[in-house]
Amino acid sequence: MSGASVELVSGVTNFRDVGGLPAGAGTTRHGVLFRSGALSRLDDDGRRTLHELGVERIVDLRSDDELAREPSRVDGLGVETVRAPMFVGSLESFLASGVTLDDSYLDLLENAGERIATVAHSIAAGHPTLVHCAIGKDRTGVSVAVTLAAAGVDDEAIVGDYALTEQNLPASRARQIRAWLARAHPGSRHLEELYLHSPARAMRHVLAHLHERWGDGGAYLREAGVSADELAALRSALVVAP
Repeated sequence: MSGASVELVSGVTNFRDVGGLPAGAGTTRHGVLFRSGALSRLDDDGRRTLHELGVERIVDLRSDDELAREPSRVDGLGVETVRAPMFVGSLESFLASGVTLDDSYLDLLENAGERIATVAHSIAAGHPTLVHCAIGKDRTGVSVAVTLAAAGVDDEAIVGDYALTEQNLPASRARQIRAWLARAHPGSRHLEELYLHSPARAMRHVLAHLHERWGDGGAYLREAGVSADELAALRSALVVAP
């Protein structure tokens, strides 16, 4: 199973390489697809680590207001950043709408295909890619899940990688988020799960809907604008045969 300590890249929450996941008879390669929370607190040690890991492209899934509030600290690293905002409008307005975690994931799957496909385009073009949002849980989780599914990664391995987020979130950050939720959204029924939890149930729900609606991740990405050649390149780049 993939996974890493929270501080693998200093200053970045929930960073990990998704290499080592079972994909049929093969496994996902290390050094091809990374995922994390925001890069706004990336420090000098973290910047060196990102350079050493060989990251060439960053796909930032955050909204414009999130980026303005917490810009990424990647200037001078020689890394290309591609914007692919997953929500229309602000993150806060979306989360304050009363949507559940499961429903928010299905909304992303149904309505953000072109942005999800950005990750596949990057890997297919041969770029070791880091995909991130604010915490690296929801928008990142769905995007990475579809990408891995399209490459043939086993469903339960995708679920397990997603579920790592909850244990990777530092206790101090969780306390801050809970305190903010209590002030800003008292009595909310869903926001703590939306902000803090990554239950296996939620990702299984995503994958079940993906299979029912599109058949597999490859068909989903084809509909979202990924070519057949790109899909083949994605699978070749991301999965090593036995």
